[in-house]
Amino acid sequence: MNHVIRAVRPDEWAKVKQIRLESLQDPAAPLAFLDTYEQARRYSDAYWQERAAGSSPRHGTRAGQFIAEAPDGSWSGSVALLIEKPGGDDFLGTSVEQAQGHLVGVYVRPEQRGSGLIGALIAAALDWAWSVEEPRLGRVRLYVHEGNGRAQAAYRKIGFVPTGKVVPFELDPAFKELELAVERPDKAQRS
Repeated sequence: MNHVIRAVRPDEWAKVKQIRLESLQDPAAPLAFLDTYEQARRYSDAYWQERAAGSSPRHGTRAGQFIAEAPDGSWSGSVALLIEKPGGDDFLGTSVEQAQGHLVGVYVRPEQRGSGLIGALIAAALDWAWSVEEPRLGRVRLYVHEGNGRAQAAYRKIGFVPTGKVVPFELDPAFKELELAVERPDKAQRS
């Protein structure tokens, strides 16, 4: 793998926009993302600038976005991690019971799938999650569509395990999303 895995910088909003729009055109996008290409392409530049600034781990602790940068400067993948504090609500409106990270926006370009990029991106997000001191996160979770077996297998290979929680898929409640999580390493060792 000849990619650099690193955090997004606030001034990279145009590339944040570009990779998000690309991810929303992927054939698996309807199973993986809650917004659509048509919705996202209408967002203003100010929206993308705020998103990049808010996703730069050095500029706050509410979110971190990590990218896989190829030698030519293009981005081959991206993942974001949201910080969820206890007592608040998550994006589904469910009460958050513990300080945790929430992995979202996982995308690797088709020609790079199977190369290890997804593992490297998620490892960077997890390293950052475990370094956040306030709040100290006990786990990182994600939701994966019940019909997205490839993603489920990739997440399990990285160490995520099903929690037993199942929620309706927001875009089509006839389908379900499975919650998978990985515990903070020092927490798992104490158990």
